[in-house]
Amino acid sequence: MRTVRRLLYRDISASVVFVTVAFLALFFFIDFVDELDRMTRRGAGPGAASLMALFKLPGHIYEVFPITVLIGCIYSLARMAQSSEFTILRTGGLSPWRALSLLATLALGFAVTTFVVGDYLAPWTEKQAEAMRTHFDGGKVSGKRGAWLKDKQSDAQGEHNYSVNVKEADVNGNLRDVRIFEFDAQGRLLSRTQAAAAHVDAHGLWQLHDVQRSQWPAGEHVDNDATNAAAPQIVQTEVPEDQWQSGLNADVISAALLPAWTMSTVELYRYTAHLSEQEQASQQYQIQFWRKAFYPFACLVMVALALPFAYLHGRSGGISLKVFGGIMLGISFVLLNNLAGHVGLLKQWTPWAVSAAPSLLYLCISLGAFAWLVRYR
Repeated sequence: MRTVRRLLYRDISASVVFVTVAFLALFFFIDFVDELDRMTRRGAGPGAASLMALFKLPGHIYEVFPITVLIGCIYSLARMAQSSEFTILRTGGLSPWRALSLLATLALGFAVTTFVVGDYLAPWTEKQAEAMRTHFDGGKVSGKRGAWLKDKQSDAQGEHNYSVNVKEADVNGNLRDVRIFEFDAQGRLLSRTQAAAAHVDAHGLWQLHDVQRSQWPAGEHVDNDATNAAAPQIVQTEVPEDQWQSGLNADVISAALLPAWTMSTVELYRYTAHLSEQEQASQQYQIQFWRKAFYPFACLVMVALALPFAYLHGRSGGISLKVFGGIMLGISFVLLNNLAGHVGLLKQWTPWAVSAAPSLLYLCISLGAFAWLVRYR
C-alpha cells in the first residue's frame, strides 16, 4: 500500500502543481501589464512592475487553489483510468473506500497549504506590495480606506461612549487624521479630539500628535426648556502630544481599515468579537470569518468531487472533456459560495450554516456520485 500511496500522491501532486503554475502564469501576465503602466507613471520600470506582480501571486494562489486541486485531481485520475493504471490498482486490492481515505489524507495537506498561504503568506506579501507602492508614491498612503469605530468605557464618573474616525493608515500601523468624539451615558457630547497623526500599540494605548481638543464641561449643556440659559462654555486646548487609553488596539484598527476579504482568520475573529461587544452589526464579518475558516476544507470537497472520475470508463469521454467538466464544477462551487454569502446576509441566516452549506452540498453530491459509480458501474 505504501507503493500505491506514493504513486497516487506523486502523480496527483504533480498535476496540481502544473495546473496551479499555469493559472499563476496567466495572473502574473495580467498583473504585470496592469502594474507596468502604473509604475511607469511613477518613475519605475518593468522590474518594479514584475516585483509588484510577484507580490500578488500568493493572494491568487489562495483564491484558485481549491479549483486547481479539482482540475489537477481530475486530470490525474482520468489519465490513470484511461491508461488502465487505476484499473490495475483496483485489481490489486485498492478498494473504493481505501482510495477515498488515501486521497482524503492528501486533501488535508492541500487544506493546510491553503490555510498557510491565506493567513500568513498572502497578508505578508500584500503589506510588502503596499510598502513598495507607498515608496514609489513618495510616502503618500494609497489603497487604505477610512473607518468609524466605537468604544465603550466605564469609570467613577459613569459610562462613556467613544466614536472614532480614522481617515487612513499606512502599512506600519500609523494613523492619520484621527477624530475622537466622547459622549456620556445620555448621548450628550462631552469632547471632540482631533489629531493629525496617531500610533496605536497592541494594548490599546493611542499616541496622539498635533492634538486639538474641544471640551464641553459636564452640567453646562443647554437646557431647551430654559429660555435664559447660558450657552455652554467650550474649552479648547492644543497640545503637541497626548495619550488615550482605549479598548481599540492595533489589531482591531488594522482589521477595520482592511477590506473583509483581505483579513486573516484571526483578524476577522477579533474584529467580529469587538463588534459584538460594542453592539454593532457584525453579520457581514461573521459570514466572512466562517467562509475563511471553512475555505481550506474546500480542498477536501474538491478531491471528493474528482474521485468519481477515476471510476468512469476510459471511453466515456476524453480527458479534455473531463477536465472541462471539472472546471465547470469548480466555477459553480465558487459562484454558489459567493451567492450563499450574499443571500445569508440579506436573510440574516446563521453565519456558520451559510458558509458551510455549499461545501456540504458538493460533498454530498460527490459522495453520492462515488457510491453510485462503485455500486452500479
